[in-house]
Amino acid sequence: MQGVGPAICLGRDIDTDQIIAGRYLRTKDRSVWAEHVLEDLDPTLAERVRGAIIVAGRNMGCGSSREQAVVALREAGVVGVVAPSFARIFFRNAINIGLPVIEAPVPPCTDGVRVSFDLDAGWVEVDGKRYPARPLSAKMNAILRAGGLVPYWRSHR
Repeated sequence: MQGVGPAICLGRDIDTDQIIAGRYLRTKDRSVWAEHVLEDLDPTLAERVRGAIIVAGRNMGCGSSREQAVVALREAGVVGVVAPSFARIFFRNAINIGLPVIEAPVPPCTDGVRVSFDLDAGWVEVDGKRYPARPLSAKMNAILRAGGLVPYWRSHR
Protein backbone atom coordinates (compact mmCIF):
# COMPACT_ATOMS: atom_id res chain seq x y z
CA MET A 1 0.00 0.00 0.00
CA GLN A 2 1.32 3.41 -0.99
CA GLY A 3 0.35 7.02 -0.46
CA VAL A 4 1.56 10.49 -1.30
CA GLY A 5 0.50 13.99 -0.32
CA PRO A 6 1.52 17.25 1.27
CA ALA A 7 2.39 17.19 4.95
CA ILE A 8 0.23 18.56 7.72
CA CYS A 9 2.72 18.72 10.58
CA LEU A 10 1.52 18.34 14.15
CA GLY A 11 3.33 18.12 17.46
CA ARG A 12 3.55 15.30 19.93
CA ASP A 13 0.84 13.97 22.26
CA ILE A 14 -2.05 14.90 19.95
CA ASP A 15 -5.01 13.44 21.79
CA THR A 16 -8.31 12.24 20.39
CA ASP A 17 -10.17 15.24 21.82
CA GLN A 18 -7.90 17.52 19.78
CA ILE A 19 -8.65 15.44 16.69
CA ILE A 20 -12.42 15.68 17.15
CA ALA A 21 -13.79 17.52 20.15
CA GLY A 22 -16.48 15.82 22.20
CA ARG A 23 -18.93 18.64 21.51
CA TYR A 24 -19.25 17.34 17.92
CA LEU A 25 -19.97 13.77 18.93
CA ARG A 26 -23.62 14.42 19.75
CA THR A 27 -24.28 13.57 16.11
CA LYS A 28 -23.39 10.47 14.14
CA ASP A 29 -23.10 12.54 10.98
CA ARG A 30 -19.52 11.87 9.88
CA SER A 31 -19.49 14.91 7.61
CA VAL A 32 -19.84 17.08 10.74
CA TRP A 33 -16.83 15.33 12.26
CA ALA A 34 -14.83 15.88 9.06
CA GLU A 35 -15.84 19.54 8.99
CA HIS A 36 -14.48 20.08 12.51
CA VAL A 37 -11.48 17.74 12.55
CA LEU A 38 -8.45 19.22 14.35
CA GLU A 39 -10.17 22.60 14.73
CA ASP A 40 -9.08 23.12 18.34
CA LEU A 41 -5.46 22.90 17.16
CA ASP A 42 -6.02 25.16 14.17
CA PRO A 43 -9.42 26.16 12.73
CA THR A 44 -8.00 26.02 9.17
CA LEU A 45 -6.82 22.40 9.34
CA ALA A 46 -10.14 20.78 8.41
CA GLU A 47 -10.08 22.48 5.03
CA ARG A 48 -6.40 21.61 4.43
CA VAL A 49 -6.23 17.91 5.32
CA ARG A 50 -7.98 16.47 2.23
CA GLY A 51 -5.33 14.56 0.29
CA ALA A 52 -2.68 15.28 2.94
CA ILE A 53 -0.56 13.06 5.14
CA ILE A 54 -0.39 13.99 8.80
CA VAL A 55 3.12 13.91 10.22
CA ALA A 56 2.95 13.98 14.00
CA GLY A 57 5.26 13.65 16.96
CA ARG A 58 5.36 10.86 19.50
CA ASN A 59 2.23 9.41 21.10
CA MET A 60 -0.18 10.36 18.30
CA GLY A 61 -3.80 9.63 19.22
CA CYS A 62 -3.43 9.44 22.97
CA GLY A 63 -6.37 10.13 25.24
CA SER A 64 -9.73 8.43 25.05
CA SER A 65 -10.34 5.38 22.91
CA ARG A 66 -12.90 7.13 20.71
CA GLU A 67 -12.98 5.55 17.30
CA GLN A 68 -14.60 8.74 15.98
CA ALA A 69 -11.17 10.45 15.95
CA VAL A 70 -9.89 8.06 13.29
CA VAL A 71 -13.18 8.17 11.39
CA ALA A 72 -13.07 11.98 11.36
CA LEU A 73 -9.56 11.95 9.86
CA ARG A 74 -10.52 9.43 7.19
CA GLU A 75 -13.78 11.22 6.34
CA ALA A 76 -11.87 14.50 6.06
CA GLY A 77 -9.71 12.91 3.36
CA VAL A 78 -6.45 12.26 5.21
CA VAL A 79 -4.29 9.86 3.17
CA GLY A 80 -2.35 8.50 6.15
CA VAL A 81 -0.73 9.37 9.45
CA VAL A 82 3.01 9.13 10.14
CA ALA A 83 4.48 9.34 13.64
CA PRO A 84 7.34 7.84 15.66
CA SER A 85 4.74 6.24 17.97
CA PHE A 86 1.00 5.95 18.37
CA ALA A 87 -1.33 5.29 21.25
CA ARG A 88 -2.12 1.59 20.78
CA ILE A 89 -5.91 1.95 20.65
CA PHE A 90 -5.65 4.78 18.09
CA PHE A 91 -3.27 2.67 16.00
CA ARG A 92 -5.59 -0.32 16.00
CA ASN A 93 -8.68 1.83 15.38
CA ALA A 94 -6.92 3.28 12.33
CA ILE A 95 -6.18 -0.17 10.91
CA ASN A 96 -9.75 -1.28 11.63
CA ILE A 97 -11.15 1.79 9.85
CA GLY A 98 -8.75 1.47 6.91
CA LEU A 99 -6.61 4.56 7.56
CA PRO A 100 -2.90 3.88 6.97
CA VAL A 101 -0.75 4.57 10.03
CA ILE A 102 3.00 4.45 9.61
CA GLU A 103 5.38 4.25 12.56
CA ALA A 104 8.66 5.84 11.52
CA PRO A 105 11.34 7.92 13.24
CA VAL A 106 10.57 11.13 11.37
CA PRO A 107 11.76 14.51 12.62
CA PRO A 108 9.51 17.58 12.85
CA CYS A 109 8.59 18.86 9.40
CA THR A 110 7.15 21.84 7.57
CA ASP A 111 3.55 21.98 6.36
CA GLY A 112 3.24 21.33 2.65
CA VAL A 113 6.43 19.33 2.08
CA ARG A 114 5.95 16.17 0.02
CA VAL A 115 5.39 12.99 2.00
CA SER A 116 5.13 9.51 0.53
CA PHE A 117 5.04 6.03 1.97
CA ASP A 118 5.22 2.45 0.82
CA LEU A 119 4.07 -0.01 3.47
CA ASP A 120 5.18 -3.04 1.43
CA ALA A 121 8.71 -1.70 0.96
CA GLY A 122 8.78 -0.39 4.55
CA TRP A 123 9.60 3.29 4.20
CA VAL A 124 8.26 6.80 4.48
CA GLU A 125 9.81 9.78 2.73
CA VAL A 126 9.49 13.32 4.08
CA ASP A 127 10.83 16.19 1.97
CA GLY A 128 13.14 13.86 0.03
CA LYS A 129 14.60 12.03 3.03
CA ARG A 130 13.67 8.38 3.50
CA TYR A 131 13.06 6.73 6.89
CA PRO A 132 12.42 3.07 7.73
CA ALA A 133 8.84 2.27 8.70
CA ARG A 134 7.86 -0.36 11.23
CA PRO A 135 6.29 -3.25 9.32
CA LEU A 136 2.69 -4.25 9.89
CA SER A 137 1.70 -7.86 10.47
CA ALA A 138 0.31 -9.80 7.51
CA LYS A 139 -3.18 -9.69 9.08
CA MET A 140 -3.05 -5.91 9.65
CA ASN A 141 -1.89 -5.41 6.07
CA ALA A 142 -4.79 -7.52 4.82
CA ILE A 143 -7.29 -5.54 6.93
CA LEU A 144 -5.86 -2.23 5.72
CA ARG A 145 -5.91 -3.34 2.06
CA ALA A 146 -9.53 -4.44 2.39
CA GLY A 147 -10.48 -0.95 3.57
CA GLY A 148 -10.88 -1.85 7.24
CA LEU A 149 -12.04 -4.65 9.50
CA VAL A 150 -15.68 -4.79 8.38
CA PRO A 151 -14.87 -5.04 4.65
CA TYR A 152 -12.16 -7.58 5.51
CA TRP A 153 -14.58 -9.85 7.37
CA ARG A 154 -17.25 -9.47 4.70
CA SER A 155 -14.76 -10.65 2.08
CA HIS A 156 -13.76 -13.65 4.22
CA ARG A 157 -17.19 -15.12 4.89
